[in-house]
Amino acid sequence: MPKKLFKKYLPSAEKIKQQKLINLFGSLLHDGNLWHLNRRSARGAFAVGLFWAWIPMPFQMLAAAATAIPLRVNMPLTLALVWTSNPLTMPIMFYLSYLIGTVVLAQPLEPFAFEASLEWLRHSLHTIGKPFLLGSLLMAITASISGYFLIDWLWRLSVKKAQLAKLLKNRKG
Repeated sequence: MPKKLFKKYLPSAEKIKQQKLINLFGSLLHDGNLWHLNRRSARGAFAVGLFWAWIPMPFQMLAAAATAIPLRVNMPLTLALVWTSNPLTMPIMFYLSYLIGTVVLAQPLEPFAFEASLEWLRHSLHTIGKPFLLGSLLMAITASISGYFLIDWLWRLSVKKAQLAKLLKNRKG
């Protein structure tokens, strides 16, 4: 069951509300729909969380929370999905975004070696910035739509499987 699986691993509402950045939203966090987990709130959370995971910016969780509140999707799941982009996955995600951007813009790949400096960042924005940002946006949209429909399909499949198991149990007993 997706609901049981998600609830098992998701942080509690209290734990999330303790986060200083999330607390900026104050009383908006009191909406019960943000903490309720059902098919609608889960598929929306997948769409929002995966979208912001692909956007290369600081404070992705804040942007995801600001989007989840008016859409009234599950906040813990949204914030957890943002963490699909983390220090281990970011290099792969960023390079894939850059590759996709170069294909869409029909630009050649620029050779580069990462350096942790403002000078490198400034130079890179001129050479790889446009394809990287476009690729990130395209991946964000693709991941968002794919996540939305995939979790909806998995949720429905799980419900049908549970109904079938219940039907078979009733026939035997």
